[in-house]
Amino acid sequence: MRNRFRPLVLGPAIAAVLAFAIPAVAQAPSIEPPTLDTPVPVEPPKELPPVQRGDPTKNLDRLFAALRAAPTDDSAKFIEGRIWALWTAAGGDTGTVLMGRARAALELKDFDLAIKLLTAIIDIKPDYVEAWNRRATIYFMQRDFGAAMSDLRGVLAREPRHFGAWAGLGMILQGIGDEKLALAAFRRALDLHPRLERIPDLVKKLTESVEGREI
Repeated sequence: MRNRFRPLVLGPAIAAVLAFAIPAVAQAPSIEPPTLDTPVPVEPPKELPPVQRGDPTKNLDRLFAALRAAPTDDSAKFIEGRIWALWTAAGGDTGTVLMGRARAALELKDFDLAIKLLTAIIDIKPDYVEAWNRRATIYFMQRDFGAAMSDLRGVLAREPRHFGAWAGLGMILQGIGDEKLALAAFRRALDLHPRLERIPDLVKKLTESVEGREI
């Protein structure tokens, strides 16, 4: 079967994020998350729009082109929702049912059950990026940053344009004190989604810290 996902092609700075991040996390089990406002992962909206008809890959290509050119925050948010809808629907009927159960478990703060359900989805449909991403979010919430980083890499190996995963990588890297790689991850997220909420503030802060203030 032909792989629907594009290979992960990265520049040197971004490749370094994925190449060195997991060992760094594994050596720092007591790290703290970043502290700009409330450091939560980028997540899909609770209410998603209907999934577009047609080829999902072509639809995503068009949506990402539109996202980068979106003239307002509202238009970008609308396009972002359509992208999340396509990602979420990619699990098929089985994935949708199990994802709904995992979401319900998460709302009840039954993290162990949510992780078991998401792991079952990944075992059945290993290319379902939102199962990887949702499990990474739960690991992040539990402060298991090594596991979260591993799952985020799983996301990006399958969908290199996943702005939420890049933002999550940046938050973890910032938390372990690797501001240079965190900045690279956040910038990649903004390359894909220039109007992504909260990330521009993080980029501004880290740019001043890593590269210094402009004179």
